[in-house]
Amino acid sequence: MATTAALPITDRFMEVLARLSERSVEDYYNPYQTFQWPETLEENEFWMTPELLSVYGTDHFDTLGEDTLKRLSKWESINFYSLNVHGIRELLIEVVGRIHMPGFEVPSDFFHHFIGEENEHMWFFSEFCRRYGNKIYGSPAMSADSAWEPEIENFLVFTRILFFEELVDNHNSLMGKDMSLCHTIREVNRIHHQDESRHIAFGRELVSLLYTRMCQAVSADRVREVEAYLKRYVVFSVNSLYNPQVYKDAGIADPLALRKSLIADERRRAVERKIIRKPLAFFQKIGIFSDDTLPVL
Repeated sequence: MATTAALPITDRFMEVLARLSERSVEDYYNPYQTFQWPETLEENEFWMTPELLSVYGTDHFDTLGEDTLKRLSKWESINFYSLNVHGIRELLIEVVGRIHMPGFEVPSDFFHHFIGEENEHMWFFSEFCRRYGNKIYGSPAMSADSAWEPEIENFLVFTRILFFEELVDNHNSLMGKDMSLCHTIREVNRIHHQDESRHIAFGRELVSLLYTRMCQAVSADRVREVEAYLKRYVVFSVNSLYNPQVYKDAGIADPLALRKSLIADERRRAVERKIIRKPLAFFQKIGIFSDDTLPVL
């Protein structure tokens, strides 16, 4: 990896690092002892908060029927945790590649906490998928743009991580408190939300510094290219929630047609915006996004 300039460290960043590192130690738990995995979960109950289902807000939510919606919730739950498994694996690869490397000397100590916690998250999400779905769904990959300069690549890595964590945390925070869901599902989401709150706080601070460093290193035109790429990434990530294999496993006829219908349904845009409102607002606040328009993929 090419050498990069030092981060423009601030007193606030140092204070946040110290506070979050301390919390990581104080909040530590052993996931292999924390979770009690029942042999099975109730099939005719919701496995996901209904408003998080990919059909929510459309005619399909009203016409599929409660039994089908419950089956759908099971497989959308498995898909959501599968996306976590794949997302965590990719972010671990990127963070491990930067720990104690030039340009990341200051946050490297927190990276150790981050890597340990994310590895444990990947384990309990994969455990859920294998126990109760007997599968981990595959994950689509967004084709990369042309090679980026090192300052841009570093910024993009942690910005993608931050967006992924914020997208996931929206679901975790809702399901962790949803008393209509079983204890196991609530606990998986509650505990992940507890850890992700630290990671998001850290990620926002780091992304802000990386954005400042990137803007000092590359042209304004290049910064606009980065914005366009990230907006495509946001839409691509949201669209990964519409998985035709999920619809097939739920017994829905013509799963590809359903996915196409949902992605085209304008009523889903308001639901999606609610899911990603926090990261979008943050990206606009610090200047990563010049506006809140998103492309159609």
